[in-house]
Formats: sequence, structure tokens, C-alpha cells
Amino acid sequence: MRVILLKDIENLGKQYETKDVADGYANNFLLPKGLAKQATKNAVIWAKTQLEISAKKTEAELKVIQQEASNIDGQEITLQVKVGDKDQLFESINEQKICDKLKEAGFQIDKKQIALEEPIKKLGEFPVKIKFGHNLEAEIKVIVSGLAD
Repeated sequence: MRVILLKDIENLGKQYETKDVADGYANNFLLPKGLAKQATKNAVIWAKTQLEISAKKTEAELKVIQQEASNIDGQEITLQVKVGDKDQLFESINEQKICDKLKEAGFQIDKKQIALEEPIKKLGEFPVKIKFGHNLEAEIKVIVSGLAD
């Protein structure tokens, strides 16, 4: 049976693709669960239109993400923390603190986008990657300095 996939299905295909599948698979699994619909002439035309709309939406989304990545790339943020006698930090710098500082600077970044292998626990400058959709990345410099008492 020829069907149009309504969702991405692993090992079968992507959304709006037309596929030939076994009748039993289509009738007992794909169609009842709303994962596909039968590929009639009108349905195939509808699927092509949906693919075009999806491609345009993805392209527009990519442009926005590229702009966000280029705006943040190379930025420096400074975080001041309390330090002890031997410059040991009383707190570590994690994704949330970096995210909060970036939001103060006007960037809309989620803490999940910040690629920090482990929290920063010493003074200095550290490169930190920010991950965006579509496999785009930007790198910022996080400067950790001690607070003057």
C-alpha cells in the first residue's frame, strides 16, 4: 500500500514522504495511529505542498538562527565571584550563571545551549561554545574575576 507519512518514522522515512509499505503494516499500525494516510492523488498534491511550506519555514528558521549565532559569536562576558586567599572560588560557574549573564546582555539563550564540559572553578578566561539548531555553534569568552572586598 502506498502511504504518505504524517510524522518522521525511524527506519521508514520523513514527514510528508510517500512510501510503499505492507498492507498489514499500513492498516494495523500506521493508519490507526495517525502516522500516515493513504496516498491518493489529492493527498500526494497536499503532501508536496506541505513539503514546500516546511522547506520555506526551515529556511527562514535557519536565517534567524544564523543571525543569532553571528551576533553572539566572539562576545565576552565577565563574571565576578568571591575568592579566597589563594584565589580559590567560593562558587563555581555553571551553565545557568553564564545563561543569566548572557540574558542581561540581551541574548536569548537557553542554558541547554551552553556546552560546558564541567563547571569553571578558577579565575581566568575560558572559551565556551553555544550550540544552536541546524548544527550551528558560536564561541564566547567567559572571564572569571575575583570580587574586590
